[in-house]
Amino acid sequence: MSVTGVGVAAYAAQEKAAAQSEDAQVKAAEQNALSAKDTESESLVEMLKQAREKAEQRRDSLKIKINPSRYGDAAMTAYSRLSGARTQAQVSAAAGYAQRQIVRFQAAMRSDSENSERIKAAIRQLQKAVGRAGKKKRELRQEDLLRARQKRARMENQRRKAASLRHELNNRRTMRTLREAGYMRETEIDNRLQGQLAETRLELRAQAKRLAEQFMSSTEAAAREYASQSAPIPEVSASVDVQA
Repeated sequence: MSVTGVGVAAYAAQEKAAAQSEDAQVKAAEQNALSAKDTESESLVEMLKQAREKAEQRRDSLKIKINPSRYGDAAMTAYSRLSGARTQAQVSAAAGYAQRQIVRFQAAMRSDSENSERIKAAIRQLQKAVGRAGKKKRELRQEDLLRARQKRARMENQRRKAASLRHELNNRRTMRTLREAGYMRETEIDNRLQGQLAETRLELRAQAKRLAEQFMSSTEAAAREYASQSAPIPEVSASVDVQA
């Protein structure tokens, strides 16, 4: 009986030591798992913070600070002045206005990048106005020559020639007036189109802002849920029931 009792005691001691070693290994595994989960959660939270900052910067950059329609108004004013010009000096003044607006809008490209497309369209309209101003000056010079020839023909009593020159002069004026009316109509249509495009871009930016906010909200919720599920692993106790 004494030998059997010693054997059982030794066996129990060995089993207890093995259970203690297993407990230590389980606890070490728990600590490693918790440490890894904490590190991963911290990394995820940091990533979300950086994403939020970038999203806020993006939203700030998408804000429309001014009314883009004023760019188109400048082109309409330039064409109105050009159409109303009756002398070469007035045409030069209208062209000078258009050139000043081009310089101003080119500078605005650096401070109003949100409306860059609208500004580019206005610059194209103004550049056309400058080119058409040069054409109108040539046409006015030709009309002045026709008027001088008509006056000479009347003085020389060349009625048929004077009538022909007057008819040609009237035709030139009529065609020029029609072209200038077409320029105004073209500019008006282009401004309306650019306004619609600006509204579309604004709506797309608003949609992008809403999507970014929804994405950040859902991502943060997922991160919180992930962090809440990172609970400690329950301890597993090992014991040996030795019956004599």
